Amino acid sequence: MKRLLIVDDQPGIRLLLNEVLKKEGYVTYLAANGTEALRYAEEEEMDCVLLDMKIPGMDGIEILKRLKEKWPQLPVFMMTAYGELDVVQEALDLGAIRYFTKPFDIFEVRDEVNNTLKV
Repeated sequence: MKRLLIVDDQPGIRLLLNEVLKKEGYVTYLAANGTEALRYAEEEEMDCVLLDMKIPGMDGIEILKRLKEKWPQLPVFMMTAYGELDVVQEALDLGAIRYFTKPFDIFEVRDEVNNTLKV
């Protein structure tokens, strides 16, 4: 089974993504901050990460950098409520494969994850 890490400081977003992606057959891990996210990444072999840009403490860009240092091939999708194109571009330059602007279409996110992880 494929493992997904969902990183967002908003519980509602985590729960929504968790519910939809579990129905697709993924094992999901939920993290509210960068420390939790990196701990899960170390403990479990993740197949994909959904990562919010704006997280208190360690922001999404910093988490992305650390994930890509250790797991350069790991697919990471960024999520942002802000149209900050410079930050989005930085994330893409660092290796994020796509970004979703909140509020996103949950089915679009699901389909992108499925397309990325299909065997």
